[in-house]
Amino acid sequence: MIYKSRSESAELLILDSLNKRMSLTEKDKQHYLVLRKGYEGEVLFDSMTEKLECDCLILNDLLLRINHTIFQIDALMITFDTMYLFEVKNYEGDFYYEDDKLYLANKTEVTNPINQLRRSETLLRQLLQSLGDHTPIQGKVIFINPEFTLFQAPLNKPFILPTQVNRFLKRINSNPSKLNRKHRILAEKLTSLHLTESPYQQLPSYSYDDVQKGIICDRCQSFEVFVEGKRCICGDCGGEEKLSEALLRTIEVFKLLFPERKINTNEFYNWCNEVVSKERIRRFLRKNLNMVGIHQWAFFE
Repeated sequence: MIYKSRSESAELLILDSLNKRMSLTEKDKQHYLVLRKGYEGEVLFDSMTEKLECDCLILNDLLLRINHTIFQIDALMITFDTMYLFEVKNYEGDFYYEDDKLYLANKTEVTNPINQLRRSETLLRQLLQSLGDHTPIQGKVIFINPEFTLFQAPLNKPFILPTQVNRFLKRINSNPSKLNRKHRILAEKLTSLHLTESPYQQLPSYSYDDVQKGIICDRCQSFEVFVEGKRCICGDCGGEEKLSEALLRTIEVFKLLFPERKINTNEFYNWCNEVVSKERIRRFLRKNLNMVGIHQWAFFE
């Protein structure tokens, strides 16, 4: 069962919003696309592990610290006698392996995921030992993308290729052993140690004036949205959405990008690019947020 679910990181959410509202540099754009593709690969792997019927606990997306060193785990599976640590890669295209190095077909070397796996495995083992647990760890690199091919794939490396993932999970699923209270206490402890904020975020600098204002169509991401009655309608794709739902989405983006700015009627009216009347904005804020202060000093949170 899924004990700790996965969600998009704050870094990915911010980059996603900035990508829609301003022109990112090529470097920032590439970083965003790498994060997005990686997340999509992890979600694909989650869709497979969540179908397991054996007694196991799955902790997705852990950020942990041991001895002032922070490390990240894509997925951790606790079974009766083994802990599986998964490094999920959503690589696509033709690769080859030679002299303990991983290359694209054009001979460009890419980071060998085994190095990252071994680091996480070592640090996890240290953390478990500090908790008094000595469960054996099996680290695996999961190549999840069906369009990935690895030529000269070594037999002695912890690689699980796309055509092997189902068979690998079936073997785990055939384990009849049942977990006990000790396993659940360990899962609870590891989850409690998860760090909610990563110190490794790579975000571009931006200001309020840099980003495009307005309500974005939830279907096609266009800004050509107008209000008709209680609905928002996209002038590009014709998509419709309840106005209240569109405003909730829009205010969440505002809070994500500018947590330091106070929300009031004028501020949110400008953020929506004035496509919604101030009176409607005022009613929405009073209904969905808590008002702090009075008169001209009032704001919502």
